[in-house]
Amino acid sequence: MKIVIAGGSGQLGHILCSELGTAGGFASEIVRLRRKPPGGLPAASSMDVLWDGRTLGDWIHTLDGADVVINLAGRSVNCRYTAANRDQIRQSRVDSTRVLAEAIQQVANPPRVWLQASTATIYAHRYDAPNDEHTGIIGGAEPGVPSSWRFSIDVARVWEETLAEADTPNTRKVALRSAMVMSPDPGGIFDVLVGLVRKGLGGPAGDGRQYVSWIHGTDFVRAVRFLIDRDDIAGPVNLASPAPSPNAAFMRALRDAASVRIGLPATRWMLEIGAWFMRTETELVLKSRRVVPGRLLAHGFTFDHPEWPAAARELYPRWRTARHARTPGSR
Repeated sequence: MKIVIAGGSGQLGHILCSELGTAGGFASEIVRLRRKPPGGLPAASSMDVLWDGRTLGDWIHTLDGADVVINLAGRSVNCRYTAANRDQIRQSRVDSTRVLAEAIQQVANPPRVWLQASTATIYAHRYDAPNDEHTGIIGGAEPGVPSSWRFSIDVARVWEETLAEADTPNTRKVALRSAMVMSPDPGGIFDVLVGLVRKGLGGPAGDGRQYVSWIHGTDFVRAVRFLIDRDDIAGPVNLASPAPSPNAAFMRALRDAASVRIGLPATRWMLEIGAWFMRTETELVLKSRRVVPGRLLAHGFTFDHPEWPAAARELYPRWRTARHARTPGSR
């Protein structure tokens, strides 16, 4: 099986390349479309092909005869929502989706399935009930939330609309509404959260009632494989564990996994100040993302790590091992 991954140089791309490639025994060939050569040098292997994420070029030949294309391209949302950053966030997602559609239309043997990144953030901020694909409420009209939160939802909407409008009759399309992917590798969200916990800052954020939706990295990869194999699934699919957790309980379970007794809470105003200094947005921690994987469960997918306390206990030792490997002498 040949898989082409656009935006494959990020955290999720690395996870998929590692687990779906030769080591994972799933794909015989993986090609990564990336904007920059590895290490700033010219692309040195057939695995890495350059593209700009906006225009057609020689890279389209990688899609001819491929079985699967996975698009993860898009500027990180972990930034302040300035006008320039908003434009880059929106356009990087829309442009890459649009040009992939154009490329699929041009090749003689298009991929049979296109897995397109989306986000669980598309759903409304709510506490009363979980959001699945059929009964979930798309956000943007919730009362009492900052107007800046609407931006993320608007981006998710246009992102999925661009996919839906793509005329690719021979290629099945799936929108991956992913929650936070928890893996022990450096730079990921689990790494960031453990860093806060070990500094004694792993208490509840705000009132701690907001739900955290997440998925273990192993289950993320397994769900991707499941969706590649299931020809009867198309459209939006939630990639999230079946047990989202309120923030206070989520952080308490992470402290327990790391054997840290104290976690100082962060009030809303403290988070606003911290977000300003870190050049990010409080939406990432204060929005209640109560998302569940309705379609995956309905089609028989089972999770290896459905509950957060057990998942955190499994991830933390692996995080320590990975940290020790990159920082000898660390504990």
